[in-house]
Amino acid sequence: MTKQKVVLAYSGGLDTACILKDLLERGYDVIAFVADVGQQEDFNVVAERARATGASKVYVENLQHDFVKEFIFPAIAGNAVYENRYLLGTSLARPVIARRQVEIALDEGAYAVAHGATGKGNDQVRFELAYAALAPKLKVIAPWKERDFLNRFQGRSDLLAYAEKHGIPVEATVSKPYSSDENLMHRSYEAGMLEDPAAIPPEDMFKLTRSLEDAPDTSTDLTIFYENAMPVRVVCEAEGVDLTEPVPLFDYLNAKGGEHGVGRIDMVENRFVGIKSRGVYETPGGTVLHHAIRDLEGIAMDREVLRLRDMLSPRFAEIIYNGFWFSPEMDFIQAAFRQSEKLITGQVNVRLYKGNVICRGRTSTSSLYDKELSSMDVAGGYDQEDARGFIRINALRLRAHKLILRKAGEDVA
Repeated sequence: MTKQKVVLAYSGGLDTACILKDLLERGYDVIAFVADVGQQEDFNVVAERARATGASKVYVENLQHDFVKEFIFPAIAGNAVYENRYLLGTSLARPVIARRQVEIALDEGAYAVAHGATGKGNDQVRFELAYAALAPKLKVIAPWKERDFLNRFQGRSDLLAYAEKHGIPVEATVSKPYSSDENLMHRSYEAGMLEDPAAIPPEDMFKLTRSLEDAPDTSTDLTIFYENAMPVRVVCEAEGVDLTEPVPLFDYLNAKGGEHGVGRIDMVENRFVGIKSRGVYETPGGTVLHHAIRDLEGIAMDREVLRLRDMLSPRFAEIIYNGFWFSPEMDFIQAAFRQSEKLITGQVNVRLYKGNVICRGRTSTSSLYDKELSSMDVAGGYDQEDARGFIRINALRLRAHKLILRKAGEDVA
């Protein structure tokens, strides 16, 4: 009898290595899917581990270009900042991974897709909502929500014992001070010692950013060019750098931002499942681009459009964080944002120094800034006497409100 195929999102870590073996023991034909979204891995080694464990086929897919162009850049352009701080590095990687996993599953005629996300976290939601939106007929196997699996594996030591028993190649130890996840956008840290919100993260934990004490005492000046709110070029004249391809451009900003200690945050956030979680993040390149595009919007985006966009931005961030990238509401909000981003074209001069992203000048071919109109020295077609009527009209409701309070006997001046 032909075995049913399952495509497993496989990282090569302890959890997915054991899940791969568990699925084989259940009688499935397991295809391992390894997504390269910019994490520092030897993917040949990861693929070999999957084969050694029993995967019938291994896909190693480089998704970095799609990740940057279709997910990172639009999120930054739309001012997607979750709970005013988090630039959504993990959240943005999940839909690009899930999309390719589903494509492979459909091409392979698979029965199901599987993942190793826990039943307490956000990633289970992000993966499974993407599966539902993209291929609703595919079955989903999520072992960390199955009672039998939970009874067998109640902790990391159980997984390690299982791996040893079955000769599963993994690089793991019983004791880990924290867990981390990395992609091109960021590196995140949580769990372990970080579950105490008062615990100070050890300095040697950080991999992408220098501490401010170790950051150089000299700044780096960059020019970032945008077309319709998307970064298209980065120039650093002092280093002879001129980059236009999305992934090398973003890699360079990660390197320079990290060198100057840009992009560290430490926060307690609200997971979609209702649990508070402490997360520590390094997002150097994303932070640089976030500050630069906000600066360019100041000169090139209409005031009311900016106001409406920023009303929607927190909801945009929630949609991404909660896993609804492939949804009608995302289609709607992205259509609106694309309209707002038209003509947000120009360049921003940026200085990186000791954790700061300092915007030092900007130009735009679609600038709405009128130097003469703004000048305190030149009339520029603005009649200051008109301001008298403008103020009088806007004061009408304030006067009326004060009179009502007096009539009601309120103690007002």
